[in-house]
Amino acid sequence: MRGFMKRVDMFCYRHPRFGINNLMLLIVIGTAALYLLDMMDTSGRLLALLQFNPAAILHGQVWRLITFIIVPTTASPISLLLFLYFYYFIGSTLERVWGSGRFTIYYLIGLLLTVIYGFAAYLITGLNMSVSTSYINLSMFFAFATLFPEQRVLLFYIIPIKIKWLALVDAAFFAYSIVTGLLGGLGLYALLPLVAILNYLLFCGDALIAAIRPRQTPRQRAGTVNFHREARKIHREQRSRGYTRKCEVCGRTDTDYPELEFRYCSRCAGVHCFCQDHINNHVHFSE
Repeated sequence: MRGFMKRVDMFCYRHPRFGINNLMLLIVIGTAALYLLDMMDTSGRLLALLQFNPAAILHGQVWRLITFIIVPTTASPISLLLFLYFYYFIGSTLERVWGSGRFTIYYLIGLLLTVIYGFAAYLITGLNMSVSTSYINLSMFFAFATLFPEQRVLLFYIIPIKIKWLALVDAAFFAYSIVTGLLGGLGLYALLPLVAILNYLLFCGDALIAAIRPRQTPRQRAGTVNFHREARKIHREQRSRGYTRKCEVCGRTDTDYPELEFRYCSRCAGVHCFCQDHINNHVHFSE
């Protein structure tokens, strides 16, 4: 997972213009517009023409690979409004923290995995069932909770509760969806939530492990290495390699990129160096 994220960060560094700015805002606007068009559609066929349908796609209706992203998953206008606000808040926050490049890759990989799984389930079972982006959008909440577990929100606009507890409720919903789907005879389609979980683990697995790992006791922390002494040791070792500092995330060195500023993170266990782009945007080492 850490190696995967390094490749993602390196790709975003080499392609700074990659990414769709305000991606969730565009998806929210598209979903709301489609919902209004569907309300005016007396035939009731509009959504059916835009949903993910493996058989129809294989027969040439390739637009469904894109349009299913904005197909509303609820008929209630109140529920839709709440969901869209929730998705926009979570998605826009992740985009600000990660950058539009990484967030776009996160969402595109989730879509790709969902499409591949939908076709695989269709080819294996023969069931022509539709899939949606609901679980991709809900998995963004896991990422948000991993980054900001202690942040409080007002549940029902009244009850203050920490994000991490809501994430546990979200996890329970994922498990419930899988169990009820299997009992309801959906077969492979019941395992669709696992696709969203896989996407989340690719991007946030290291941070999740660091968050749930037991913290060191004061006795354990007493054996912590001397930061400055270890930094000098690292400097000596790195000089023999032809550079002094190397970013743990993107791999850039002060020899290849002399204009970059490099710093050591005091919150990481041990001594780890990061460039100016990742000193405040990395998963802290726990050992």
